Amino acid sequence: MAKVPAVDIVIYHNPACGTSRNVLGLIRNAGIEPHVVEYLKTPPSRALLVALIERAGITARELLREKGTPYAELGLGEASLSDDALVDAMIAHPILINRPLVVSPMGVKLCRPSEAVLDLLPEPQRGAFAKEDGAQVVDESGRRVAG
Repeated sequence: MAKVPAVDIVIYHNPACGTSRNVLGLIRNAGIEPHVVEYLKTPPSRALLVALIERAGITARELLREKGTPYAELGLGEASLSDDALVDAMIAHPILINRPLVVSPMGVKLCRPSEAVLDLLPEPQRGAFAKEDGAQVVDESGRRVAG
């Protein structure tokens, strides 16, 4: 039986999102079964969301999702809005949180494009991996394919 690495990884996941599904696949391709948080069903607390933004080294605006959200209706494009106001909007409407956000012992990152997760995985890829659109990310030797 293959030894499963004792690695604690959390993915804030939306199963309806292809990028999120690709990231989950890459984590599993490294032999790691992450904690999957479907954040639309179980949104993070305000304190946790603020901590994730800080740990990822991004701004609240950089985590804000526009496509398929009430971004425009809520006037979130207004440059004068504070990070607090943007976080409040994400807490009120979790669909505004961009995904997938991945937490690993190696850091926190918004994994767009999906191959960005490779920088957070302490275990190598175990074989070839292609995105849902067919784009090869990892070759049969487990090495990242230059994009």
